[in-house]
Amino acid sequence: MSENNLDRRTLKTQKQLKDALAELLTEKQIRHITVQELSDKADVHRVTFYKHYYDIYDLYEQLENEVLSQLGLLILQFQEDADKDFSVEIINYIYENPKIFKMIFSPHNTNELRHRFALMLEGVFRIVQSEIQPIDINNTKLDYFCAYFSSGCIAVIEKWVQSDFAQSKDFIESILSNLDFNMETYMTTELDK
Repeated sequence: MSENNLDRRTLKTQKQLKDALAELLTEKQIRHITVQELSDKADVHRVTFYKHYYDIYDLYEQLENEVLSQLGLLILQFQEDADKDFSVEIINYIYENPKIFKMIFSPHNTNELRHRFALMLEGVFRIVQSEIQPIDINNTKLDYFCAYFSSGCIAVIEKWVQSDFAQSKDFIESILSNLDFNMETYMTTELDK
């Protein structure tokens, strides 16, 4: 068997396990998930699980790191290409990874990943605002505005995810874009004071 097929098969198996873990985490806390239960859900042998991961927590940590690095890449692409609309990019990413985001916003999850996602958004907003107007990135008002804005965006995304994506991507993008525009207008007048 070629190395390419082996890599593809390994990646497929790992994706199955990550998706299965994400689904189970919408139903229960991680400490209540067994390797057997996860393997059954992923339709892989238990021994196969141990070929890739030490335990459930190792899998979760790798899943979390993967999500954060992908979100980080989205942020970097946004910073490099000013023509990109960040709300469109983030909504597309969430829509393409529904199981992961259902897990992130599940009441059974630890909220650590949700918190780190919110901090990433807050950082993006801080950088964008400091580029729009000449203001110190460590400005106290800016800190509070960015925290508020990040929380609002997270709340919209969470409601959308928990509604099982009942609204269209365009609808959610429109809400986030309007929030962004209104917040920029408000911040421009308030930060000058």
